[in-house]
Amino acid sequence: MNDTDYADAHRLLQDLRAALTRVIVGQDELVTGLVTAVFAGGHVLIEGLPGLGKTHLAKALAAALGLQNSRVQCTPDLMPADVTGAEVFVTDAGGASRFEFRPGPVFTQLLLVDEINRATPRTQAALLEAMQEHQVTQGGVSHPLPAPFTVLATQNPIELEGTYPLPEAQLDRFLFKLQVAFPERAALRAMLEVSLDAEPSDTLAAVATPEDVKRITALARTVLLGERVKDAAVDLVLATQPDANASDARRHLRYGASPRALQAVVRAARVRALMEGRAHVDVADLAAVALPVLRHRVLLRMESELDGEDLGRTLASLLDAWRARL
Repeated sequence: MNDTDYADAHRLLQDLRAALTRVIVGQDELVTGLVTAVFAGGHVLIEGLPGLGKTHLAKALAAALGLQNSRVQCTPDLMPADVTGAEVFVTDAGGASRFEFRPGPVFTQLLLVDEINRATPRTQAALLEAMQEHQVTQGGVSHPLPAPFTVLATQNPIELEGTYPLPEAQLDRFLFKLQVAFPERAALRAMLEVSLDAEPSDTLAAVATPEDVKRITALARTVLLGERVKDAAVDLVLATQPDANASDARRHLRYGASPRALQAVVRAARVRALMEGRAHVDVADLAAVALPVLRHRVLLRMESELDGEDLGRTLASLLDAWRARL
């Protein structure tokens, strides 16, 4: 790789962020996180109240990258075959009969899974193979998914009735958990200046292609990772491991980040470095992606939750202590 490749990637990532922030007003941090995750080759869990633009953002991303996209609206009666596809019995014109696989909506490049916590555990589990292996197995035959392949799953944090919380094993499959904040007044006012009823595919020109996504994803793996940054990434994951006898925020933790979190934070930091125009990762890149990587992988102790301890504050305290030790 040469400097021109990195410069082209930097320019494309900046153009993509700018295009998305024009149609998704007041959510710059969310847009940056989503772009980072997609080019890091990961899946994203997006949590936020209804009406904050989660679905609109997914459609805008697909339009800006020229990706095939489909949507699954989760309900308790949604079956695994409704997502992955199923074998159907068909008879051809000559009278011969056979089973034929009919792909489901998961066979796309960008899959939006709306309200994933409304699907039953059986249907949620059907997504695991697709998310991890990028394939679907039916009748003993593996069917590869298109490349690139990204799952954007949304959930509403305040509705509990009729929902099935994702188990920790499945949460760990998501590279990022992004939270959609309520827009500030200036952002709400700016929304009135854009075409609110238009679909992103109608108003947003493609900034890149699926081939660009694959190329930059591969390029990100070549971004240099120095020894100091490697040590800092390891220290970050170790800082989340529970210690009931600690005097800091670790005493509130029941379960810390896994080795997969270490891989996730490095992959995301490499893309973040490209966004900033660098061919090497800095500790600041690790810090920028740490919270969305960790917030769904770290669990509080039950006693701490009952005492009103907040996971966000606990993680912020851990990150502050980690930075102070660098």
